Amino acid sequence: MIAQNPLSASAQTRRRFLATAAGTLGASVGIPGVGFADPKADEKKQVEDAVDKGLEWLKKAQAADGHWEGNNGAYQVAMTGLAGMALMMEGSNLKEGKYSEQIAKAVDWCIKKAQQPNGLLAFNQNPGDFGSYMHGHGFATMFLASAYGESEDKDQQDKLEQAIKKAAEFSAKAQSSKKHTFEDGRTAMVGGWGYTSAADSGIDEGSITVTQLQALRAARNAGIGVPKETIDKALAYLEACTTPNGGIIYSYISSNGKATNGQERPPLTVAAVAGSFSAGQYKGELAKKWVKFCKEKVPFAKGRVAHDEYQSYYFAQFVYVLGDDKYGVMFPKEDKADWLTWSKFKAAMYPYLVEQQDKTGMWSSGFVGPVFSTAVNLAILQLDKAVLPIYQR
Repeated sequence: MIAQNPLSASAQTRRRFLATAAGTLGASVGIPGVGFADPKADEKKQVEDAVDKGLEWLKKAQAADGHWEGNNGAYQVAMTGLAGMALMMEGSNLKEGKYSEQIAKAVDWCIKKAQQPNGLLAFNQNPGDFGSYMHGHGFATMFLASAYGESEDKDQQDKLEQAIKKAAEFSAKAQSSKKHTFEDGRTAMVGGWGYTSAADSGIDEGSITVTQLQALRAARNAGIGVPKETIDKALAYLEACTTPNGGIIYSYISSNGKATNGQERPPLTVAAVAGSFSAGQYKGELAKKWVKFCKEKVPFAKGRVAHDEYQSYYFAQFVYVLGDDKYGVMFPKEDKADWLTWSKFKAAMYPYLVEQQDKTGMWSSGFVGPVFSTAVNLAILQLDKAVLPIYQR
């Protein structure tokens, strides 16, 4: 747990109330220079400043060869993918923009330093990764796919295309495959991903499954072919991992294919919604169960909770897709005041994130390291820019 900033959410609310009251009083009595300030404009400026500082911090944190890393040099591929995505969300790309140089260096590093002959984007022997490489592979694939098409250099485009194709092929081969019978009698092949390829371990895990699902969607957005069977198996996997309560369990294989109440992992459920939304699954009873579970079980802007950066990263994505009206379409009988909306999320989360940023521009909470926290929070704060297809509504 980290100590909370002395300026709590309630203190912020009181400050905004007093500022608004002062403005109203000033306007009524005609005090010069008082009463014309726009609190929303001030809050927007604070968010913009926080984003600018965070992006500059990421720029300075990039290594000379183009990569980023977590604490003690860990998770270099994953951190490079996430940091690169945060810079591209600003609007920069390979050919133009404030951070085009940093993005280009990161792309080159992923292709030249991180990609293995079989398409895997990872360092198998990096001791700081604790034997896990599929998270990094997923985030880096998503980054390369999002950068693809923005280069005017034909040679670079060809290299990117080949790298993404090979990465997507590796993901498809690394997926687990099991035959599952649902309670309604349906049978389907389900397939998730684990910390390593299924060929290496045969283990699956929810968070990495979502990472691969989004990476493959980004590849498809870039025009790279992805087998429909791979996506269908992943979505069936998430369904098979859903408890009657609507939450996602940690692993299909380790639970013997049985998702029972009490095993739910809220962060994984949030990620599953974002992943399924990325795959185009916005409707149906399963999506409704997940959304309802998240609304009831997942806090935001409430202080430190387990895996909160990860959880907030995906929660923001799926609530952004919901916007201010899709929850009402899903649950038309609910009072509008109880809807889960993007406006409500922003009103709570954005001031909270601004408050947590340090004066250097980074966010330092969590055990992975400031690159992870900063990249994730910048992604949340930049969703409204709608620059990258993978994060769009």
